[in-house]
Amino acid sequence: MDDNALSSPEYASRREEYKQRFYIPVLELSESTKKLLVEYSKIPEDQLQAHVERIREKAWAIYPYPCIGMGRFLNLHISTHPLYHSSILPRLLTGTQLYLDLGCAFAQNLRRLVFDGVPSAQCHGADLRLEFLDLGYELFADRATLESRFIAADVFDEGSALSELDGRVDIVDASSFFHLFSLDEQKQVARRVLALLKPREGSLVVGRQVGNLRPGEYARRGGEGTRYRHDVASWRGMWEEVGREKGVEFEVWGELRKVEGLGMKVNAAEVEGEGAMMMEFWVRRLG
Repeated sequence: MDDNALSSPEYASRREEYKQRFYIPVLELSESTKKLLVEYSKIPEDQLQAHVERIREKAWAIYPYPCIGMGRFLNLHISTHPLYHSSILPRLLTGTQLYLDLGCAFAQNLRRLVFDGVPSAQCHGADLRLEFLDLGYELFADRATLESRFIAADVFDEGSALSELDGRVDIVDASSFFHLFSLDEQKQVARRVLALLKPREGSLVVGRQVGNLRPGEYARRGGEGTRYRHDVASWRGMWEEVGREKGVEFEVWGELRKVEGLGMKVNAAEVEGEGAMMMEFWVRRLG
């Protein structure tokens, strides 16, 4: 969204609507989030609430994403991924593999990895808007210590700075990213992710996203176009199609789970469509 759109009457109306539907006045902090902010960011525990609320207000002023209003940007969900302790963390702890948080926003998952001992120089983040990357530094108070590189880039722009990572990434974290787009756009993203990954067996894509028991295109909340919601079969089918195009085979795993703990003022079906679920996934390159 460009700056002209952000200042439009339609945007102001949407911000007010989203505040009524998605804005939780007092954010709840999980114990893992508190631990990260206290031990990694050195934020005094009695200042945590005020600290995250202040950052949330700055982010909401940039754009009223529901995940900001509901505080979902504070969830360190990579640490609960099925592969975290068996594959993701051990591989990155070697200091020889590169991680990319695609669509990272505040890059909270990246900070969790660094907190767990991963060398920060091996961790990269990319997002469309530089403002959110800057707020990540402010939220986690690590601008002077974090050696990670953050890239402001459009995933659909093949000439963006993301191209500098082509063929170099071992693990792409694409949490809450693919589900932003239509099916055709998701296929474009999958091809772009494949280009970023090292062209060898074991290169990995992990994450979680909104899915649906009834896969298909669902209208965007703002009315501009659609977003595709996958079940496990359609998700696997998309990667198999992209793999056939590129001569690559993938092992694809996914699991649909009930949407819980989103803090929404309305139910998930009203927001994401009847049959809405959360889908955790991984996609592993086989050769």
